[in-house]
Amino acid sequence: MQQSLPAAPADPRSADAQLRLGDVLLEQGVITRDQLREALDGHRQVGEPLGAVLLARGAITRRQLYTALAQVWGADITFLDSDDVDPELARLFPADLLARELWLPVRIEQSADGGRQVVVAVAGRPSVHIADEVAARTGIPRVRQVVTSDWDVHRGLRTAWRDELVHTSVRALAEQRPAESASQVFVWWQIALAVGLVAGTTLSAVLWFSATALVVVAVLNVSVALAVGAKALISTVGTAYETVEQVTDEEVAALVDADLPRYSILVPVYKEAGIVGLLMRNLAALDYPREKVEILLLLEEDDEETLAAALAAAPPDIVRIIVVPHSLPKTKPRACNVGLTFARGEFVVIYDAEDRPDPDQLKKAVVAFGKGGEDLACVQAALNYFNATENVLTRMFTLEYSSWFDYTLAGLDKLRLPIPLGGTSNHFRAGALRELGGWDPYNVTEDADLGIRASARGYRVAVVNSTTYEEANMAVGNWIRQRSRWVKGYMQTVLVHSRRPVALFRSVGARQTAGFALLIGGTPLMFLATPWLYALFVVDLVRPGLLVSALPQWLVTVSLGNLLLGNGVIIYLSLLAGFKRRNYRLVPFALLSPLYWLLHSVAAYKAAWQLVTKPFYWEKTTHGLSSHVAPGPAATATDRADDQ
Repeated sequence: MQQSLPAAPADPRSADAQLRLGDVLLEQGVITRDQLREALDGHRQVGEPLGAVLLARGAITRRQLYTALAQVWGADITFLDSDDVDPELARLFPADLLARELWLPVRIEQSADGGRQVVVAVAGRPSVHIADEVAARTGIPRVRQVVTSDWDVHRGLRTAWRDELVHTSVRALAEQRPAESASQVFVWWQIALAVGLVAGTTLSAVLWFSATALVVVAVLNVSVALAVGAKALISTVGTAYETVEQVTDEEVAALVDADLPRYSILVPVYKEAGIVGLLMRNLAALDYPREKVEILLLLEEDDEETLAAALAAAPPDIVRIIVVPHSLPKTKPRACNVGLTFARGEFVVIYDAEDRPDPDQLKKAVVAFGKGGEDLACVQAALNYFNATENVLTRMFTLEYSSWFDYTLAGLDKLRLPIPLGGTSNHFRAGALRELGGWDPYNVTEDADLGIRASARGYRVAVVNSTTYEEANMAVGNWIRQRSRWVKGYMQTVLVHSRRPVALFRSVGARQTAGFALLIGGTPLMFLATPWLYALFVVDLVRPGLLVSALPQWLVTVSLGNLLLGNGVIIYLSLLAGFKRRNYRLVPFALLSPLYWLLHSVAAYKAAWQLVTKPFYWEKTTHGLSSHVAPGPAATATDRADDQ
């Protein structure tokens, strides 16, 4: 099943057609004349069909719309259950064709004259083209077309093509571009290199301990110094540059609703029953024509509690609940690949369940894409936290992310280095995202990996001056689970993109290869090395000169200097981040960065262990723990919400 689903209008756009649909809805008593007049004004303003305008405003339900359209088109109406579709018949047709044109062969039945006919459910006007396509593929010339909703077509496709959908969402990248997939953790030469280094170092330590210790500590210091120096340089550039795609309020205000593209919002949710209602309220605050937005709520098949909560929240008609079939690995990128299959927007954005994006974020992204050129595949909005001052951990978390998004990403953008994306608020050109193969379901930081893959294929990733507010982790155990997953994903990304170092060098150049190695590879290395540098510091502090027999004094001094320099850089950047955001209450906590760094080391060693034992395991982060996440009233129901 190809990951392609361009928009297909459910009714014609001519003025006469809109009036005919309006007349039918009036005759059926579904809407009032005032509602019709307002919806026709909206139709002219946003350039979307009358039915889409009425749906987005909650004036009608999907069932009412398609019942009226069937009357306008002079066709019978049906609403499909999953069991209504003959999967063998449906599989005679390419799934991407059915998804693109929004129709679905349902069954073969006996006609009134005793012959056979194919029943086809269509979410648009019945056409000769569909009849000819069905006759050519089935050999049955008689075709009866009945009208159904677009949601019913999608649900029928997910049922008939379930196995293919699962296979595509999980294995497409691994089969089409195996060198870019993390499905194979290590290639042979990486295993051989690791075994050789461990065996060689062990043997050397037995035979020449002092010389081996000198080489190991020296290499460690050089690696950490390069990684810290690269981060400092990148962030320093970012402090002067900040963001490449600056979008002004005037540029946003100049946008015309009729010219805005369709937007698909993907929201993967798992075991998040407590905050589904909050999600609906946050996304409802977005300043974008509702007629041009679809929200795909991606729920796992075994997560009945969250599904029940989503239905109880009674989401508006622009929200579509898609139940992702069970398969392994059970990861966020796998769910996003399923969502991408059914997304109809020109642009696609990812939000997490607890996200609070700036209301004008979609519009700012549209402006940024317009200014950035066709090679701009993704625009990354900044992340920050609404519970920043809840406890010490949330304060440190907020300072770290403020530094990353305000300075590091801006510096990467200015230097044209690969940008590892954050896990949310990534805005994509849908076509470019599909060309890249979507997300890698085997990589547990699929966002960072996708940013590197985009760069390797000649695409550009930029940042935009808009912020999404999330819930900062306030519990140490929860934080370690989340951070160990991120570090493990960085390790996976390094392993994947270093498989063919010569090809990587040729495709992106020396500067970008070095940037990738020092930032993506250097980050977990710094976390892993930090405890050993602290150990050297403590030993030399408690027993001065004890290490000199194994290590020369100059190397001990360099190691201590490296430790001080690294922590100094992190403290300095955290201080800058607090001042930049004018969050002065956080500034003193920047001094705790060395302790926070040690917590990263705990997560890094857990990540390294899992890389070997459970490489594809997705450490679940629990949301909704903050006292700042308050329940609120559910949205008003406008239609049957479940699109299972």
